[in-house]
Amino acid sequence: MDARKLQSSLGVVLDNKPGPITFTALFRKLGAKPDRAAVLGQAAAAYFPRYGILENPLRLIHLMGQLTHESGAFAYMEEVWGPTPAQTRYEGRADLGNTQRGDGKRYKGRGPIQITGRANYRDYGKRLGLDLEGNPNLAADPAIGLRIALEYWSVNRLNALADSDDLVGITKRINGGTNGLEDRRAQVAKLKGWVG
Repeated sequence: MDARKLQSSLGVVLDNKPGPITFTALFRKLGAKPDRAAVLGQAAAAYFPRYGILENPLRLIHLMGQLTHESGAFAYMEEVWGPTPAQTRYEGRADLGNTQRGDGKRYKGRGPIQITGRANYRDYGKRLGLDLEGNPNLAADPAIGLRIALEYWSVNRLNALADSDDLVGITKRINGGTNGLEDRRAQVAKLKGWVG
């Protein structure tokens, strides 16, 4: 991926070597507060190459568009708990692995992709070598949350859908439906203008 258009859009040095400075600026431009943007930018510089995100501009565009939507422009690393009627339905959901009383709230959405459910915390914790099931709050740490999001992206083969510019397909794999599709589309369109 040629990063110079992105770097120009962000007002950073045009060295075509996107790293912490470029990604911190990107998270800032997408709405993250400075401290959070810096943590996310460092994590992105470390992990985006490992997950092939920089091999095609559409991968970066779709990943960041989805994460921007899911996290409320990186304002929320943890789902705000009401509980709402939808949140009460997390309790007892076998498909999420929520088998113990209180699992719905304990394993609520966290991180920029809003991982949800005991089974997902267990699975992604094992994949990353972290005890997310025993320490679910770890998923709300921005750097860890970004790693979870990237692992989720990889497991669900979302690079291939991004390469096809399949916004609806990606949204369904992340959300289970098309909730927030218009905002996701707007985020992706904005990023296309910046990245190319």
